[in-house]
Amino acid sequence: MNWGATGALLLALAVLVGAFGAHALKERLDAYGLQIYERAVFYHFVHALGLVAIGIVIATHAVSGPLDLAGWLLLAGIVIFSGSLYALALSGIKVLGAITPIGGLCFVAGWVAFAWAFLRA
Repeated sequence: MNWGATGALLLALAVLVGAFGAHALKERLDAYGLQIYERAVFYHFVHALGLVAIGIVIATHAVSGPLDLAGWLLLAGIVIFSGSLYALALSGIKVLGAITPIGGLCFVAGWVAFAWAFLRA
């Protein structure tokens, strides 16, 4: 997987969904819904930057191993954590928040795998 390109595309998507939330959803969601949506965008953005960082390290050091694992975990975190929060904010179905912590665990595991890669270097 090309983590740099994947991260860059996810950053573009984060900008688009963030702008959508700021403009199209501003009047449709209550303050709680907007807060959830904004949290989803923030974590989406930060972890997409992590994917870019992983791509840079792989490209400059010609290594992968735990970095690929870190990339997959951060990607899963974006999909599960941010995706569930986007869905919760847009639908109001509160049970969707029950899967959000799984995405959070993916984020934590991804950063641990990233650290592991540095420790192995």
